[in-house]
Amino acid sequence: MSRRNKLLESPPYPVERTLKSLGSNLRVARIRRNMTVSDVAERIGTGPRAVMDAERGKVSTGMVVYAALLWLYDQLDQLNDVADPSKDEEGLSMESARARQRVRKGRGLDNDF
Repeated sequence: MSRRNKLLESPPYPVERTLKSLGSNLRVARIRRNMTVSDVAERIGTGPRAVMDAERGKVSTGMVVYAALLWLYDQLDQLNDVADPSKDEEGLSMESARARQRVRKGRGLDNDF
C-alpha cells in the first residue's frame, strides 16, 4: 500500500494559485532573457522537465529548482524576505501576548545533594 502525500494531490487553493503565479513569472523572466528551457536547465544543472514543471507551478517541483531559477534570473535576494520573522506581524503579536508579565527572583542553589 503506497502512501500519497495529500498536499501534493490537493494543495490549498491559495498555495496552488501562488505556485502557478510564481511559475508564470519565472517563464516571463526566461523569455525576457531570450533563453530556452534547455538553456536554463543546463545552466542550473537539471533537466528540461524540472524547468517546465516549475514554470507550470507544479506542486511537486522541488524548492531547489525554484531557488535556482530565481538565482539564474538574479532575483534570489527576494527569497530572503520570505517568512522573515521580523515581518511576521501575527507571530510577533502572539509572542508579545505570551511575554512574561513579571520576573521572580530565583531561590538560588542549595548545597543539598
